[in-house]
Parts: sequence; structure tokens; C-alpha cells
Amino acid sequence: MKSKLLAFLIILFVFSCKEENKDKDIAQREVQLYSIEQFMDNEAVGGGSFSSDNSKLLMSSNRTGIYNVYTVPATGGELTPITQSDTTSYFADSYFPQDDRMLLSADGNGDEIDHLYVRELDGTIKDITPYEGVKSNFYGWSKDDKYLYYGSNKRDPRFFDVYKMSIDDYSAEMLYQNNDGMNFSGMSDDENFFALSKTVNTNDSDLFVYNANTKETIKVNDNLSANSAQDFSKDSSKLYYTTDDGSEFSYLMSYDLNTKEKKKVVEKSWDILGSGFTSEGSYMVVYVNEDGKNAIEVIDTKNSEPIELPDFEGKSITSVGFSDDEKWMRMYVGGSNSPSDMYTYNLETKAQHRITNVLNDDINPQDLVKASVVRFKSFDGVEIPAIYYLPHQASADNKVPAMVWVHGGPGGQTRQNFSSLIQFMVNQGYAILAVNNRGSSGYGKTFYQMDDKNHGENDLQDCVEGKNWLATQPEIDGNKIGIIGGSYGGYMTMAALTYTPEEFDVGVNLFGVTNWMRTLKSIPPYWESFREALYKELGDPYSADSVRLKRISPLFHTDKVTKPLIVLQGSKDPRVLQVESDEIVAGVRKNGVPVEYVLFEDEGHGFIKKENQIEAYSKIVEFLDKYLKEDKPLDGEIESKEIESESE
Repeated sequence: MKSKLLAFLIILFVFSCKEENKDKDIAQREVQLYSIEQFMDNEAVGGGSFSSDNSKLLMSSNRTGIYNVYTVPATGGELTPITQSDTTSYFADSYFPQDDRMLLSADGNGDEIDHLYVRELDGTIKDITPYEGVKSNFYGWSKDDKYLYYGSNKRDPRFFDVYKMSIDDYSAEMLYQNNDGMNFSGMSDDENFFALSKTVNTNDSDLFVYNANTKETIKVNDNLSANSAQDFSKDSSKLYYTTDDGSEFSYLMSYDLNTKEKKKVVEKSWDILGSGFTSEGSYMVVYVNEDGKNAIEVIDTKNSEPIELPDFEGKSITSVGFSDDEKWMRMYVGGSNSPSDMYTYNLETKAQHRITNVLNDDINPQDLVKASVVRFKSFDGVEIPAIYYLPHQASADNKVPAMVWVHGGPGGQTRQNFSSLIQFMVNQGYAILAVNNRGSSGYGKTFYQMDDKNHGENDLQDCVEGKNWLATQPEIDGNKIGIIGGSYGGYMTMAALTYTPEEFDVGVNLFGVTNWMRTLKSIPPYWESFREALYKELGDPYSADSVRLKRISPLFHTDKVTKPLIVLQGSKDPRVLQVESDEIVAGVRKNGVPVEYVLFEDEGHGFIKKENQIEAYSKIVEFLDKYLKEDKPLDGEIESKEIESESE
């Protein structure tokens, strides 16, 4: 199967950092202040599949306010719209291998029920997986270019089977029926070997190879460890996979499908996030999670040596993709203070082309803040990594308020990617410390497992110690520090306001879990393969663990909240249900505490439409300006702001 090289485009609430800015003259200079409209006028782009003749790229952009699909010349030029929706976001998956048909995907305004669509040569768009309530995922193209592979939970809402669809009449046949809750991870080009994984816990998973000819399933790993299939060799003789067996960090291995021999291929001092081969196997791409940012190697498989990649003067190449003939490479390039732009690179001529310029022309790049990696000791001596954004205008003579930022997850990681929201907040004079508390990924499996069945306790204390670290910084007003986060980070915000009510001055809760028992009982059916692992980490709501889960659920302790709170929620969120936010708002209001509630009827787990992002992010800063930046007494509840964006 033609593999889809990993594209780690981290969106919505996963943000990160770069090297420390040591230029104090820049750190204390005057900067222009920008509106949220100006920051959200930055364009976000994704995808980048080459057409069969390499003349064009298929990509997604939110330039109209929501994501639509476009084509653009491979050497740069104007974008041509393919979809022009003003309600539902569409995303580019791939050009068809031998003609200009296009494969697209879309869900129902954040409900995560994705369908696959084909844009035909005559311009019509057809839903090729038109099953109500059924989720479909594109897996890749067959070696002979006559079929596409996809996963679907049509047969059983809990599990994804593997299908092969003809590109001529879109008829489909099942290749693998998933009866055992396995996760499909790849297939060899000869369609004989399937890589499957079985989740054991949130860190560890077993890896299997299923032989379609013999019907035999063989376990690859020997020990309990994190194992993830990456790709098959082009001759279908080897499986490449990552594992952390005997190590804190994941490394790349090969597994000979005939002899069962295993060999270590690549090892770094950080996790190898992923790896994959180009269409003909001439190159192997390796992604490394290097202290919260992607480090990429493109290895020439003939000599096993990395090829030289273009230099972007301090910016990082965050992902790459190749044309089918391996002559062109698509790259995303950016950093914590630079949104990612798309470039193309001709490997034969060495010609390089900038395809996008996504930063709003109104914004001076020098006014954006380059993040730094910091580390501090927590209450028990554990070293906690964090990402620090200090406003340029901050100094010992001009102290600024600050926010502790908590990522999603629980096992997420704040990384070194650009965030319009973070840059807007920093531009408005708020320092941001994004804490990668214990339980975060990227810092070894021991650190990752430190918060198992300990959520809202030691991980919360890491955030409190982050606040304490901020308070020691000469540029920070230690009496004006709040906490903000989305999803699990939203839970941590509410945990902070309920269990450590005097530590933080305000809280910003973006679609955070507030009742763990309900959340764990209502996870989407297609998470079934991961459900038991979640229960092992967080607790089983149907067991005696429910006692602890109730104890750590902020909903049952709202009487402890004394500090101002803003809650933001999408009503179509399938992960954290709207009722979670409805009830926490109602509970906290009983205390007479200032509460603001922002609800979007056409968003899911994260806000994707620019109109809604502008509304949400401006409300956050307005709230902080009133209750954190200004020295105002708390004088009762502020008016609820229920924002309902129209949807169809």
C-alpha cells in the first residue's frame, strides 16, 4: 500500500517553543498591538498532495473563514478553489494517482463522523461513504493505482474494518474484518500482510502481523512496551515499527516477515515519532520529537545517509511529503513565532518555491514572540519542562500578568508550533507558561506514566509550581497569574479552581472535563479499542474507582470556586459533552462568582471556524483584561454570553 507519510500538523490547543531569546533589547522594546481579527487573518493551510503530473498541489486553507480545498501550481501562484462551502469545513486528502480527481473529507461541524468525497473531473462532488453515523478514514492507494484503501466502522460502530474501493465505480470489498478490537496500522503493497496493534494501556500496545494468505496472526513484540507500526518495505519483506522496549524513548526497528529477525534501524536521544517510505522506496522519512519540536531526516535508502535539506534560517521543517515519482518534495516550515508556510523543492534541480505566505501582512514578524524552553523543579523534585512566552514589552519595571497553559490529553504535549491565540495573548501583554506536567508525552515513558490514576493531584501541583516559578521572574506580576487549558487542560483549570482555590487568580476552561464518570461512560463507540486503556490510566467508572473519580471531578466541588471563570464549549463535541460545561457554569454561579459562558452551536472539540475563533479568543482576553490585568474588586456575577453561531 502506498503509505501516507506522517504529517504532524498540530492544531487547536497543542502549542510549543524554540530556543531562549537572550536579546534583552528586543525583550523590552515597544511593540505594536494587534486586534484578534488581525491575528486570525493569518491563514492556516494543510495537505499538499501532488497531482499525477506534478504540476499542482491539493491543499486545504481557512482563508474564507472555514476550511475549503484548493489547488495551487507546484511552483507557486494563485489558489484555485475546489470547494466553496460556508458551513462545513472540507479537507484535502489526496489527488488520485493517475488523473485529476481529488479525494476530500469532511465531518458534520465537529461531530468527528468523517466521510470521504470525490471531486470528479466535471467538478461534481460525490460522497463515496454515504452512511449515516459511520466514520471513514482514508488509508492510501494500491500499488497499481486502481484502488483506494479506507477504514470504516459501518459493520460495527466500535471497530474499523479495512476496505478496498475501485476508483472506477467506487464499489468496495472488505479486506480485513476487525472482530478483536485491533487498530489497523498499515498493509504491505502485495495486500498480504496487515500491521495491527492492540492497546494495553495508554503507553503500551502489542504489535501483530496478520497474514491474509495463511490467516495467521503473529505477535511482533516480546515485552510490554509501546509499539507502533510505521511502514512496510516496498518489496513486502519487512515491517518497520517503533518501540520503547528496554528504553525510555522510542526507536525504529525492522522486522523480517519471513525470518522473524529484528534489527534496530534508527535510535535518537528523543522519541522517534514516526517513519515512512516514499512511493518507490528511495527515501525514508524519520520524525523525531526533539524537546517538543519536529526534527526531520530524509534518508537515502541506497546508502542509509540523510540527504541535505534546504536551510530556512532558524525556522524548522515540520513535515514533508513526496510526489509519486519522488522528484518533488513538499515541506511545511515554521516556528513558535512563525506560522507554517508550504514550500516545494525539486530534488533534481534543487529549485525551491514558496507556495504560501500565511502571516497577515498587517503583522510585523518582529512583534511576534519566540518561545523558550524552561525547566523547574516540582514539589517532589521532579523536573518539569515548560514552554515560555514573555511579551516584548515586559521588564522588571513593567511587570506583566501571566497564564499557566495546560495542554490537552491527558498525555498530550505542548510543542513548538505557532499559535495565533497564544501570540495574541502575549501581544496584549500576558506571559504564557505552557507546562508539560508529569504525564505529558515526549519526555520518556517513566515521566509519561507518572500521573496514572493521579490526575488532579500531582499533575496539578506541577501547574502550581509553574505558577510559583512565574512569580519569581522579575518581569512577572506574581499577584496576577491565572490558568488556562482545553479538554484535559480545561479539566486542570477547573481542578485548580476547586482543589487549590487560592493559587490562581482566574480560570479559562475550554471544553474541559468536569465529571470524569460521565465522560468515561460516554466516550464515542469508535474509541472502543482504547477504552480499557483509558480506564487503566484514569479509573474504571463502573468499579470502585468511581469513588476516586467523583473525588477528582470538579463538578462535585464547585462550592470551593472563588475566582472568576470563563467557560467555552462547542455543542457538537463528542468527547466532552456540552452538559459538562452547562453544569459547571451553573454550579459555580451559585457561589456568586463572576462566570462567563461562550457556547457555539456549530463547533466540536475545538473551534475551527474563524468567526467563532475570533469571538472565543476576544472574549478570553476581554475577560482577562477585566479580572486579571485590572485591579478591580470582584463585584458579583457578570452577564452570561451565550454565542450561538448559525449552522445548517
